[in-house]
Amino acid sequence: MSKVTLDYQTAEGIKAAPEESTIALAANAVIQHLSIDKPVELTVRVVKDSEAAELNHQFRSKNYPTNVLSFPFESPVELPIQLLGDLVICQSVVEREAKEQNKSVIAHWTHMVIHGTLHLLGYDHIQEEDAVEMESIEKRIMASLDYPDPYETTSNTEHTL
Repeated sequence: MSKVTLDYQTAEGIKAAPEESTIALAANAVIQHLSIDKPVELTVRVVKDSEAAELNHQFRSKNYPTNVLSFPFESPVELPIQLLGDLVICQSVVEREAKEQNKSVIAHWTHMVIHGTLHLLGYDHIQEEDAVEMESIEKRIMASLDYPDPYETTSNTEHTL
């Protein structure tokens, strides 16, 4: 079983972000679910709107903050590095989405880490069949952690930060 080494960062001014153990649990669940047997590393940085918007503009030409940005590390073939890459998660967007979708905040945080980690591993949702596959994996991982289907917006769980 693989273990994720996590570099967990919170930007200045971030309050009430999930515990590092919560983030690590979600990332580890992805690695276990996909039966990845090598150790991996990733950085998760929780940011405010301004940083998320700046990065979203710089790398995706979008002028607004988004919930999660994934930056896979592209290692040269000859360098067997275990770094998957970086996730940048915008606290206010995740909290707002959770409220709008009637989800617990912690369930939505967990989903964003799972979703972003899958992106770091090469999954995407650009094509319909890829989206179906990725969402199916996300639902199974969330269920393994006792969370509801992340694509159902009417449920609300008892999990708290």
